[in-house]
Amino acid sequence: MKILIVTQYFYPENFKINDFCLELIKRGHEVTILTGKPNYPRGEFYKGYSLFSNHKEFFNGAKVIRVPTIPRGDSSSFELILNAFSFAFFGSLYTMFHRKKYDFSFAYVLSPITSAIPAIISRSLYKNKVFLWVLDLWPESVDVTGKMKNSFLRKLLILLVKFIYRNSDKIFISSKFMKKSIIDKLGPKYPKEILHLPNWAENSFLDDNINSNKFKHLMPDGFRVMIAGNIGYGQDFPSIIKAALILKKTSNVKFIVLGDGSEKKYLKNKIKELNLEDTVFYLGSFPMKEMINFYCHADMMLLTLRDEIVYSYTVPGKLQGYLASKKAIVGMINGEAAEIINKSECGFAVKAGDHNALAAELLSVSNKPISFLDKASIKGFNYYQKNFKKDTIIDFFLNSIKK
Repeated sequence: MKILIVTQYFYPENFKINDFCLELIKRGHEVTILTGKPNYPRGEFYKGYSLFSNHKEFFNGAKVIRVPTIPRGDSSSFELILNAFSFAFFGSLYTMFHRKKYDFSFAYVLSPITSAIPAIISRSLYKNKVFLWVLDLWPESVDVTGKMKNSFLRKLLILLVKFIYRNSDKIFISSKFMKKSIIDKLGPKYPKEILHLPNWAENSFLDDNINSNKFKHLMPDGFRVMIAGNIGYGQDFPSIIKAALILKKTSNVKFIVLGDGSEKKYLKNKIKELNLEDTVFYLGSFPMKEMINFYCHADMMLLTLRDEIVYSYTVPGKLQGYLASKKAIVGMINGEAAEIINKSECGFAVKAGDHNALAAELLSVSNKPISFLDKASIKGFNYYQKNFKKDTIIDFFLNSIKK
């Protein structure tokens, strides 16, 4: 099949769509990727890219078209708006003048939802089907940041969301909890097939070839609780810091943070301000392929999201990576992610934002025999194999679009 992938984010940025494209290419499909200039999460162009740099590349045999995109900068409201609409505008222009018909377009819908507009334009012009993979809900994701204060603009945004949903042929969701929100926006006159398409773990998390000595020198002594990935507003680092303050006085629990994002400066400042240098360790940002070499040093992996209704609809992609890596998990999180932790028996979950409960549970677990965590790790991995294997999920997607 000839497939157009529409995604504002793509390699060398670390997102699941990279792995999705690789799998389609491996299965013999002709893939074209319409994307922006990489600038996430640092807010500036990656080395070798600029606003009007060469816009054609190849990715493992797939053609990559990069349209001009204004970078996110320091993620102020104005810069995020420019970032979102620059990709939507230039992506739509490319689609209008490209004049190529595909078997279908597939839009990878993180924030901003405007990234799906070029796929909708392609559907209108060339009648090819459009499938959405929704990983963030709008306008809920904007509401929770407090950056959308103008009620008129919010109403326009809701109309845009409805337009995108209603002009797609099928909608795939990464969390089952998203379904109600989407149905509410579609309304009874627009019945759509809404299918669950969860995330999976990259192959590197399933690789047994672990170099346990590579980062050993960076690891503190003690009971190591590791969190990896985006360091953003949604991850609720203020609550993590509060739990760390409690545990600093009563235990040998150490928090290890890997990643990058808009709240990195806040995190580093708080570590220094509150004298947490011996409790919270920020090690920096590393390539995805190196994560397994870090995870092997953790006693438990930490999964957190803020206590907001929109985040209860979300299952962070790192959860599957934690499970596949055979690591026990502690969650300070609500919704489907908490359900997965509890159902799999891979660890424990406390309510989002409950730093007191998180500290109490970590103190308790840190005093249990290592066999407790070993059993939880294996149960989590078995749950992953049953529910989140990449081949099974891609098979489901390809079979479902033929119906």
